Amino acid sequence: MSSRRASKRGALAGVLLLTAFSASACLQDPDASSGGTGGINGTVDNNQADGDGVVTVLGAYGGDEQKNFEKSLVAFEKESGIDIKYTADTDFTTTIKTRVAAGDTPDIGFFPQPGGLLEQAAAGKVQPIDTFLDFDAIDKSLVPGILESARLNGRVFGAPVRLANKSIVWYPKKAWDAAGYKVPTTLAELNDLTAQMKSDGITTPWCMAWNADQATGWVGTDWIEQLVLSLDGPDVYKQWTSHEIPFDDPAVVKAFDAFDKIARTGDNVYGGVKTVVNTQVAESMVPAFRDPPECMLERQGNFEISFLPAAIQADLDNEVGVFPFPSLKAGTTAPPILGGADLAALFNGNDDDAIQVMKFLTSDQFGAEWAHAGGWLSPHKTFDASNYPNQTTKDIAKQATDAPALLFDGSDVMPKEVGSGTFWTGMVDWIQGKSSQATAAAIEKSWPQ
Repeated sequence: MSSRRASKRGALAGVLLLTAFSASACLQDPDASSGGTGGINGTVDNNQADGDGVVTVLGAYGGDEQKNFEKSLVAFEKESGIDIKYTADTDFTTTIKTRVAAGDTPDIGFFPQPGGLLEQAAAGKVQPIDTFLDFDAIDKSLVPGILESARLNGRVFGAPVRLANKSIVWYPKKAWDAAGYKVPTTLAELNDLTAQMKSDGITTPWCMAWNADQATGWVGTDWIEQLVLSLDGPDVYKQWTSHEIPFDDPAVVKAFDAFDKIARTGDNVYGGVKTVVNTQVAESMVPAFRDPPECMLERQGNFEISFLPAAIQADLDNEVGVFPFPSLKAGTTAPPILGGADLAALFNGNDDDAIQVMKFLTSDQFGAEWAHAGGWLSPHKTFDASNYPNQTTKDIAKQATDAPALLFDGSDVMPKEVGSGTFWTGMVDWIQGKSSQATAAAIEKSWPQ
């Protein structure tokens, strides 16, 4: 259970939040007419008591993340009188299935992957959000594309509480500035920059590490997802991740081949293939901060901040630069981004307290305390960016809010057998020499019928 202490300022904010929530009406999802599971008048229920002032939440946040999440609840709890009992479970995906099967669901669950949420929605266990949220308002407030990841049969069953921006290129700022490098705006310019770095003899261009024990290879899947999106755009990307086109479609093989020019060509990557496979993901960018730097560029999500050496984190704005991974062609708008979100889902549509908590968690007022602590991005374009602790995080958030669309991490959308199975292992086979076509074909063959 989170702390009950709150400042007067926080309590006042809670008053304003509750007033705003009570004044807002629920506008039904305009696409809901095509049907879907779940009643529209609060008919999805669990065995938790209703109206008792206690709301149970299950999620994967532990350690410092749990502490910062709970700090963001204090003012709301004090003003509302609702006691939010949060349980952390690092194996959330398995646990939520077990609890649903046992008839013991929490009031609210935080799904890190949309597939698990949609599975429970299809089973009629989750309340559609248009029955208790102002759908039109939240749809306008959010980075475009997030709600689509939680849509099933014309209804949306979850709303985000945290955003991940995975389309970021990181670099050591001091060495970059000393060399006079410029931020690329197209893939061609990025390739030219790689060649320039090699020609200058200053550094190996790319920092890269994939080792994550049983999850080794996930970094490579993000690269392929990024390149499918950058080369062929959101429509082809969505067709691929939903299997409307096969995994070995020419567009996907083309993305593998584009990655080949970066990861398996010459000395573009620090240490070569053996180092990539054997080095822990969190250590990928360590060589960039040596004197002189031994690699310069790292493509990774906003969580890279937590991987950086402590001394670099302590002076982040002076030590690190970031830019969005570029599209194939330069445009007048920012490129779409690859990302993810933790999706809050309501298992108890009969409990006004649980609904009130959902309204808060999915609003642009949630998360200021977590943002101050670092390591968290709001999914709302309307979130007050002054809450972020440094300019680097503000820049990363702006990349997301400026994007015309966020496309959910493909391996999180694909069936588990592929997304966290053959796609991961296939990338390891590929980086060690298997051809692009053969790798993609093998993963396609593994797709469940």
